[in-house]
Amino acid sequence: MTARIPPLDPPYDAKLQSWLDAVMRGARPLRLFTTLARDPRLFEKFSSGSLLDRGHLTLRQREIVIDRTTALCGSEYEWGVHVTMFASKARLDADAIHSLAHGGVDDACWSEEDRDLLRLCDDLHRHCDVDDELWRALRTRFSEGAVLELLLLAGFYRTVSYLTNALRLPLEEGAARFPDRSPPPVGAQRFPSTP
Repeated sequence: MTARIPPLDPPYDAKLQSWLDAVMRGARPLRLFTTLARDPRLFEKFSSGSLLDRGHLTLRQREIVIDRTTALCGSEYEWGVHVTMFASKARLDADAIHSLAHGGVDDACWSEEDRDLLRLCDDLHRHCDVDDELWRALRTRFSEGAVLELLLLAGFYRTVSYLTNALRLPLEEGAARFPDRSPPPVGAQRFPSTP
């Protein structure tokens, strides 16, 4: 697949290189970043909207929302980047990864809290809203700030999915791919390896 807007080629200007060094920690820059960096103003707005810092959510909570949202949007690019970089650290095993892409809230791999997060992603994706029953469940589990962060996170990664899909970004080398629809075999690798 050829990207509709090509990424910038190095060398990058000092400001962009500094940001990439801090975020990528020696890894090759993601095509999403170097494509958006073609317009410094838009890249600055995008990069300042990131929610990958230590906020109100655990890494697992954050990654469930990101992975489910990007899967629902069909963004194999972003889903694969996050599964590769964070699934193991977030304790998302092969069953959870498969469920995030193709399963549902009733899959056995999820806790009740996880199920509420999946319901949130599914409802936002389908209706751009959260019903009162789910809202009450979220508020019993999460602080006000955490609920706001969950909404922002799902919305931000829907936007990221629009970008990666519409730009036709080629999948990153070494990043995970959507799993087959059939469940992982018994005894499958418990956690994905990271490159």
